[in-house]
Amino acid sequence: METEKKYRLSFTGASLMLPKMSELAGIYLDQRAEGIDKKQVIQGQKAKTIRTQYRELKLRLDPLTRAQLTILAHGDLVAQKQIALLAVCKVYSFIRDFVVEVLREKALVFNYQITEGEYITFFRKKREFHPELEALTDKTAAKIRQVTFKILEQTSLIDSINSKRINLQLMDEKVVRAVVEEDAEWLKIYLLSDADIASRTH
Repeated sequence: METEKKYRLSFTGASLMLPKMSELAGIYLDQRAEGIDKKQVIQGQKAKTIRTQYRELKLRLDPLTRAQLTILAHGDLVAQKQIALLAVCKVYSFIRDFVVEVLREKALVFNYQITEGEYITFFRKKREFHPELEALTDKTAAKIRQVTFKILEQTSLIDSINSKRINLQLMDEKVVRAVVEEDAEWLKIYLLSDADIASRTH
């Protein structure tokens, strides 16, 4: 699990968009990604929105392995959400850090309620090491918070953006294998303990 020196915050341009991610993953598997018509995947939007959303979806799919893409394209909804979470965390280390450092740490001590104060504390701590966060306007910072929680809701890591209760993950074994084949450290984004991760890698 690599650490990104500068946070990529462009996820504000597109929430999870799981159906579109799944559709595009199927196109990737058919090796037709280069010739894809963006408007066929993202319909009913302005040209600028289509470009923005397609760019973000492509960023998320590019680092996935073929096994991970296959699950995203053809797995059931739970498995698709789990791979979509992996894709998001690979590209946006701000979200990955929040999941691993806040949600996971709370889940490990059986505390399943996320508060606004915990997000604010996380954001302020990261701002010390990421000047790109310091430079944000209040409006943009609010958008980052909003979309972060929306993605967590859409991947079912939390129950809703309002109550913000952590959902423990019932892992799809195909997902576990597809993640472990690459790097078992990524299992942390599913809130698994170190002992649980170790038991799944032997």
